[in-house]
Amino acid sequence: MLEKLIILILLIVSPVLSAQEKFSVSDHPRLLMTSGQEEDVKELIAGDEAMARIHNAIVSECDAMLETPVLERVMEGKRLLHTSREALRRIFWLSYSYRMTGNEAYAVRAVEEMLAVSAFSDWNPSHFLDVGEMVMAVAIGYDWLYDLMTDQQRRTVRDAIVCKGFEPADDEDYAGFYNVANNWNQVCCSGLLYGALATYEEYPEKASELIDLYVKSVPFALRTYAPDGGYPEGFNYWGYGTSFQVMMIAALESALGSDFGLSEAPGFLESSAFVQFMTAPSGDSFNFSDAREAAFCNPAMFWFAAKTGDMSRIWIEKKYLDNLDEDFMRKVSLHFAEPRLLPTVLIYSSRMEFSDIRPPKENIKVFQGQNPVFIYREGWESPDDTYLGIKAGTPKASHAHLDVGSFVYEYDGVRWSMDLGMQEYYSLEKLGIGIWDGGQGGQRWDIFRIGNESHSTLTLNGRHHRLKCDVPFIGLWTGKSRKGAQMDMSGLFAGSAEKVLRSVWLDRKDHLHIEDFVEAGKDSVEVKWIMTTPAEAEIIEGEGILLRKDGKEMLLRMQSDLPLIPQIWSNEPPHHYDAPNPGTCRVGFTAVVKPGASARFNVSLRPQ
Repeated sequence: MLEKLIILILLIVSPVLSAQEKFSVSDHPRLLMTSGQEEDVKELIAGDEAMARIHNAIVSECDAMLETPVLERVMEGKRLLHTSREALRRIFWLSYSYRMTGNEAYAVRAVEEMLAVSAFSDWNPSHFLDVGEMVMAVAIGYDWLYDLMTDQQRRTVRDAIVCKGFEPADDEDYAGFYNVANNWNQVCCSGLLYGALATYEEYPEKASELIDLYVKSVPFALRTYAPDGGYPEGFNYWGYGTSFQVMMIAALESALGSDFGLSEAPGFLESSAFVQFMTAPSGDSFNFSDAREAAFCNPAMFWFAAKTGDMSRIWIEKKYLDNLDEDFMRKVSLHFAEPRLLPTVLIYSSRMEFSDIRPPKENIKVFQGQNPVFIYREGWESPDDTYLGIKAGTPKASHAHLDVGSFVYEYDGVRWSMDLGMQEYYSLEKLGIGIWDGGQGGQRWDIFRIGNESHSTLTLNGRHHRLKCDVPFIGLWTGKSRKGAQMDMSGLFAGSAEKVLRSVWLDRKDHLHIEDFVEAGKDSVEVKWIMTTPAEAEIIEGEGILLRKDGKEMLLRMQSDLPLIPQIWSNEPPHHYDAPNPGTCRVGFTAVVKPGASARFNVSLRPQ
């Protein structure tokens, strides 16, 4: 079965290269930073204080690594991923520090880590992300430290790459990542490609075949960026999948001189604008789907800036770098995507003129694709700028929540409408909760933070949103007097209502308006209108709901021809497995639309 799948991939994906050809690979080191390019990085850190801080902190952390025990095979639930990621961090950072300083103690310790993980019984192929990251880790060390390793050490690491990486990737029980359109494809294929490039001269025919397979498989994932860069898995998983996609492209370019057109995939380069607009003025993200609220620095953005020549792409990232003057490692762990890849910030930045970084010129972006979003950002320099993010799309996307129709709104330095964000997987998996049970009646949707009742959207008749639907934008406003979007949400509520439309926009003063239209069928429709907020809330009779946060106030007004019952709902976890949501609540109203009738609901949010 797997052999048929691989043949199918090679047939249906554009023939960017041929497995029969032997590649002309560069000498070791060939991955990311070839011999002599250390000088470019040294020139960079000599001329930029922030880059020098990153370099010095990496080297200092490697000094601390010399005193710690080597890694052991420790599982966390069904995952070895924590160990694989720590292996990548240690081996990559130690190898970098050796190449930049010449201190062989770093190289010796990196080899010790490589030999330790090579001795593991396996790299947990049942959760293949663990294998992908581990192969990348040992491949970088093998390639960068090739000349310092003994023949026996090289053989041990090569055998581990083959037996614990390539062989399980050839097993249909584990190799489900080849034709999936999500981050698994990118991470697994990128890691395996590193292994094939690092060991190429030992197995040229097999390595050529594998490189061909990985390069032709990853377009399945690249299609998710089309047509304009919107990424359906959201902010967090853009950071994960795209970081490894960039690692793959950068390694192909450094080792083979070409990325075989991967960076030209529709929407891929434009996706750097997507993740940039997903960061709000507050520094938090528009965290739809499985994403955390806190935004972070994406090292991959430095590659995008170098590739496109658009230095505004790292406007936000540069601010993170400038804030790394104290408590460096804690800030990196909290505020950087994939911190184990931190040396790439220096490597990518050494390939561009790292100066004259100006803010983006655009303030409104609409991204289509599987999960369309509308984003307005008043400006790029003040944390008090207004921000509005609106999500359409589908609940059937990878890592989806039932958050279609939801919105995030910041005004005067306060996030008034929020998304609670993802609940960490392990907290649910260890209790046996079916977080990946994503059918219409699946347990995934009962998890409070994932279901529609925790999001700033509509719930009708107390039911979960329908999964098999796509909610498009049917109207867009980009003028000064109105900025926002309209969605046809009818498919979400099939069986509950005949037609449901939602419009979300800002007026000339950047005050928020939401208009919902609900048409009932033969049965009545119970409408539950929700906005999730971190503000304190109080119902003001005859006025609406008053919100207070950080010394500021907003009034939520609700109007309709139907009777409305204002509501404030607690966000106390409804199940024993749900995460706590301190300092938050939900505000809104309930109403009933009679059979065969229709109603409009108008809500506004204005400062007091």
